[in-house]
This record gives sequence, structure tokens and C-alpha cells, in this order.
Amino acid sequence: MRFSYFFSFCAVMGICFLGACGSASQKRTMEDDRNDSLALVVHPDGLSGEIEAFIQKLHKTRQFNGNVLIARKGKIIYERAIGWADYLHRDSLKINAVFELASVTKPFTATAILLLEEQGKLNLDQNVKEFFPDFPYEGITIRLLLSHRSGMMNYVYFTDDIWKEKMKPMSNMDVMKLIAQYKPTPYAQPDKIFHYNNSNYMVLAAIIEKVTGKSYTKFMENSIFKPLGMKNTHVFSTTVFKKIPVDVVGHDRVWRRSVVQNFLDGPVGDKGIYSTIHDLYLFDRAMRAGKVFGKASLDSAYTPRNPLQFGHFSYGYGWRLFEAPNQEVVYHTGWWHGFRHIFVRDLKNDVTIIFLSNLTNGSLLGLDELYQILHVPVIRRNAYSRAGDYIGGASAEASDD
Repeated sequence: MRFSYFFSFCAVMGICFLGACGSASQKRTMEDDRNDSLALVVHPDGLSGEIEAFIQKLHKTRQFNGNVLIARKGKIIYERAIGWADYLHRDSLKINAVFELASVTKPFTATAILLLEEQGKLNLDQNVKEFFPDFPYEGITIRLLLSHRSGMMNYVYFTDDIWKEKMKPMSNMDVMKLIAQYKPTPYAQPDKIFHYNNSNYMVLAAIIEKVTGKSYTKFMENSIFKPLGMKNTHVFSTTVFKKIPVDVVGHDRVWRRSVVQNFLDGPVGDKGIYSTIHDLYLFDRAMRAGKVFGKASLDSAYTPRNPLQFGHFSYGYGWRLFEAPNQEVVYHTGWWHGFRHIFVRDLKNDVTIIFLSNLTNGSLLGLDELYQILHVPVIRRNAYSRAGDYIGGASAEASDD
């Protein structure tokens, strides 16, 4: 009888304990949701009218089409969805529309690598051959991939003729096998020059899969997107989806040319993340608050890994950098299959500028007036060539992805 009472007591206490844990967990989730919701409230300020006038002019004179979010001092001061999500069907963009991020994916891949380093699961000086013994190049480390100093060729061009006749999607592991098989000539020797290309971050995503034993999709979802409350952010690949499940269609320069995904939308890490202006802002807030990883990792991401060009421009780990006296801006651009973006984070002045566009017409090369309105450094075009190399001329906004 005593045993019966004892087990009954334990059962009741266990239920109460589990209930308490469940309540605490539920409370944390509700609190996170509340904080995220508060962060995404728009607080118009004295600059909002000027910003609206600029965006309307950008739409009318330069045919900007897309979503915009601008925040200052931790508050959103302006957001706008303007134009078409799918011109063929005359679907208007919504403020929570999901865009293919193109190369704005790269900061997330770099974040995942630095997170794994902080957890002791990899070292930035490890050679790619440690993960892929058949990798045909010597001396390429994770560190060189992060900073675009590997000298690798761009797989996007190398695989085009080889794979497109197969009429099936191509994965990161497929690309790694092709590199091992064909051994395409590198662009340069490792650690000689900065040469921006997608191969570096495609290989980083493959390494993430090797180290974690999970797909890049699952790892990003569980380790970054969900913990940061990025509920509308996902990795989509044509290896999984015959048609990527989003409503926003990319358009190539003119409306009548909408872009259809193909086998090159299979590899991820260099691209492949889909998100919204609001989720990108949550990522920005989390990075500023140190919620992703420690200060040492954060500082390493923002440290120039290439010689400063024109006194201002470099590339860190997954971020383009603009530096000037008492100024520090990290940013990234994106350009892929009808999408063109810029994600600017002024660290000193606490200003965030997000433009996601599904019409690649060059409208985002005309943002100087907006930078001046917001009192942030003017990031001009032509700092980089289409290949991602630094070129001469005025300090500039990157026009490649």
C-alpha cells in the first residue's frame, strides 16, 4: 500500500514537473515571439517622409521593384512593398514576401562556419582535403574560402556544359565530385589574391554537411533560423523541389523575361536561402546583440581579410566591408536569376538598410541620395568588377553578387 501511495505521489510530482517545464518552455517561446513582434513594429521618424519620397522616385525613374526596410537605433523607421511579385500574373508584392537572397546567403554560411568553429567542431586552418580527400587542390583552407582567397574557379561556369544535358538537379556533393573528376584550372594560387566567386561558399556548405552529418538545410534551420525567430526563412534547392515554393518570381532586366530555376539552383551555401525583409532585420538585431556567437567570432567576421582598396573596401568572413575614420559598415549584395539585393549594416551609426528586388535592372546602383538622407557613408558602385575583383575608380558599391 505504501508503495502504491509512493508511486502515485511520484506520478503526480512528475506531471507537475513536466507541466512546469512545459509552461516555462511555452513562456520562453511566447516571450521570444513578443520581443520579435515588438522589434518589427514600424516607428516613423523625421526622416520617413524623405525616405518615402526617395523610394517613390527610385520606383518611377529607375523602376525599382521590391521590398524595403530601413531601421535606425534599433527601430524600423520605414518599410515598403512596391511593384509586382509576378508580372505575368500581375500579383502585387506583399510586405512579408519571400525572396531568393542570392549572395546575401553568404553571410549566413559564414555565420554557420564560425558557429561550428566556436563549438570546436572545425578549425579555420583545416584543409579542404581533410573533408574531401579527392579534392584536387593543395593549400586551400576554410579561412581562404571564407575570404575568397582560395583562387578556385567558379563552378557556375565550369559545370554548365557538363551537367545541363543530364536534365536533373545538381547538389553540392555532385559539384564536389565533378571538381574531383575534371580538376578545372584554378584562377590563381591559394592566398595570392582576392577573387570573389560562388565556389568558395558552395564548398563551405559541403563542409558544413560533412562536419555536422546534417544537410545544410537542416543545420541552418535548427542552428540559426529557428533560434533567431526567423520563421519565414528557409533553404530551398531544386534537388528537393521541382518548383521552389515561393510566390516571388525573378525578372531579368525587363518584365517579359521572368527567370525559371534550373539545375544551378541546386547547390546552396553561395545562394539558396529564401527570406523576408523582416527576418533579415531579426538577423541583424541578433548579430548586434551577440545572440549568434561570441564577440571574438563577430570581430573575426568583420576584420578585413584582404588589403583595403581605395582606403575603404575589403572582405571579411562573409561580409563586404567599408571602413573610414570613425565609420564601419558591413554589407553584402546579391544578384542571381532575376533577383538583386543589398543588405547594409552601419555598425557605428546603428542603421540597417535592406533592399530585396526581383527585377535586375540596376536600380540599386542609385542609392547615394538615400545614404545621405540617413547620414551613413555613401557606398558607391564600381568598387568591384563582375568577377568580384577590385578595380580602379571611385569608392563603390559592389555591383556583382
